[in-house]
Amino acid sequence: MGIPLIQQYRVARYILGRKLRGHKRYPLVLMLEPLFQCNLACAGCGKIDYPKEILQKRLSVEQALGAVDECGAPMVSIPGGEPLIHRDMPQIIAGIVSRKRFVYLCTNAILLAKHIEEYRPSPYLTFSVHLDGNRERHDQSVCQEGVFDKAVSAIRLARSKGFRVTVNCTLFQQEDPVDVADFFDTAMSLGVEGITVSPGYSYQHAPRQDVFLGRSASKQLFREIFKRGRERRARWSFNHSALFLDFLAGNQSYQCTPWSTPTYNLFGWQRPCYLLTDEGYAKSYRSLMEETDWERYGAGRNPKCNNCMAHCGYEGTAVDDAFAHPLKALRTSLRGPRVSGPMAPELPVLYEEPPLKAEAPAEVTIPLAEVRPSANREDRRVSGA
Repeated sequence: MGIPLIQQYRVARYILGRKLRGHKRYPLVLMLEPLFQCNLACAGCGKIDYPKEILQKRLSVEQALGAVDECGAPMVSIPGGEPLIHRDMPQIIAGIVSRKRFVYLCTNAILLAKHIEEYRPSPYLTFSVHLDGNRERHDQSVCQEGVFDKAVSAIRLARSKGFRVTVNCTLFQQEDPVDVADFFDTAMSLGVEGITVSPGYSYQHAPRQDVFLGRSASKQLFREIFKRGRERRARWSFNHSALFLDFLAGNQSYQCTPWSTPTYNLFGWQRPCYLLTDEGYAKSYRSLMEETDWERYGAGRNPKCNNCMAHCGYEGTAVDDAFAHPLKALRTSLRGPRVSGPMAPELPVLYEEPPLKAEAPAEVTIPLAEVRPSANREDRRVSGA
């Protein structure tokens, strides 16, 4: 496991307290989006396709810390956009750390060297650096050359200054399991604490839709990756529970628990999760929890959710299962994900599927290396603060 014992202990104590109080739904990680603006225009991201006036907006320090207090989750993940563009980010981080919440600041690391002196090492602060593979693969994924080298340099700098550092990785179609295994080896050689990994979710506004993995393809890919790790006796540390990794390998029939990872951003509390951007917003955390029709979301319940296996939806499910079945969790942790044999059955489809169109246009798959952001997406990138 790539999660320090103190964090495991404090989070476990929090979960146990909620269960003893009889809480069925409770937050585990707050996804706090202080801005949508970014200095990259990645092929698989739909976050920067907002109008210019929205991209220029920021959550204030008071709004950000108010959401942390209102939600009460023991962990906070700050994605974006690129959080380091936010001029008040050091104050937001300091406020979260002072509350003894574990905060993961997700960054592409292009600006990390410039701003690193504005932060102080703490067991409650982790820089989560975005890397989708080794040099060629990552630079293709973010549609800009040289980003991998900048990120690696920033990781080494942050580690030399005593910061906690993890790597967050999104896997898309056309991934080679051997290449991914090589990348995991590279990541661990940089001295990072662990790897956060997830299949890419098909954002509605992402410029490339053919790069995303379906559920069966995701499961088979992760089995092949874990198999390579076992063959080379790799010492990979993941910033995940053992049962979530087992789920990625197709061995658990889990339903999404989106309330475990609520999202707060410029528009309010996002329903139902970080990934669905067109389901509306709640004015308060309480309204989000009490008035959202949670049964409308999840695999087999909503077509938008069917190909999603992201950690923001299923890590909470895996953690809950670990508390309900500790021996199963222990066995899985000791042996690792199963990489052969039958997969767990998919959840049944409960909604009425639309009729098939008589004549659907054929899809043309373009190699990822040939993709570059469209001009309007280039215009929405910023050089940083």
